[in-house]
Parts: sequence; structure tokens; C-alpha cells
Amino acid sequence: MSESPPQGEVKVRLKHGEWEIEITCVESKVKQVVETVLSSLDSAKIVDPAIRAQMDELKREIEALKARPVEARPVAAEQKPVKGGMTCRGLLETLWLEGYFGEDRSLADVHEELSRRGYNYDRTAVSHSLTDMVRENIMTRNGTMRNYRYIQKRPPSDATPG
Repeated sequence: MSESPPQGEVKVRLKHGEWEIEITCVESKVKQVVETVLSSLDSAKIVDPAIRAQMDELKREIEALKARPVEARPVAAEQKPVKGGMTCRGLLETLWLEGYFGEDRSLADVHEELSRRGYNYDRTAVSHSLTDMVRENIMTRNGTMRNYRYIQKRPPSDATPG
């Protein structure tokens, strides 16, 4: 230990777990060298051979999965996006295409069905979209103000909405 490093170099002795290491490097590189050595020691720790074998097997399986081509799944007709996407109007058109308006429905019924499917639109947005569909002769409404019931005017097979 009487040796001293050359000018500008630093000597560092590390103890990490079961390892003891002595490093000599330029002062400006000490942090980088120590971090590199410590990360190497962590990955080189002695592990139970059975666990090491399991880890190696899992790594091989992961690599095999990465190498497999991704299978393209065909999109079923009912999964194709409807014009308007996930807008309130688009969802109402989806209900119409599914025949939901084959029987008359109240605003509350329609709003509840959208909520059941996970879409929470304000009742006024649903009402405005239904009114637009009535104006476009897609649907009709019966009843009185604040008590309308909506029903399809033409079946989805006759024409597409919009």
C-alpha cells in the first residue's frame, strides 16, 4: 500500500457484498468507473444454480416470443368503427344499426343504454343528437315535449345514417 498512484490518478477501494475491488483511474472518471463496476457486480452476484437455470429459461422464452410475428386479427363487421366514432351521435347511430330503435325508446332509456355501455353523455347531448336524427328522417318521435319516445323511421338495411 505504499505505492501511490501517478499524478492526476485516484485509487479507490470498494467493498460490495462478498467482493472487494481496488480501482485506479483518472480523478474526473471516478464516478463513472465506480458506477460501472457496481452495476457489473450486481449482475454478477452468485445465484442458486436452480434459480439461474429458471432465469435463463425465462429469458429464452421471452426472446422466442419477441421473435414471433404479430398475428393480424381480422376485424369483425360489428367491430368496425361507425361514422362519428365515439361521439354521442356515432354511438346513437351504432344503436340504430343494431336495431335498438326497433321499438320506441324514451330519452331516459337511451341515456341509460349508453351509460350501460360505458359512455356517459349529458342528457342534453343525447337529446340534441336524437333531434338531429329526427330532422334527417332517420328516426321519428312520438309524444309531447319532455316526454318524447324515439323509434326508427326506416330500418338500418334501407340506408346508412348521415
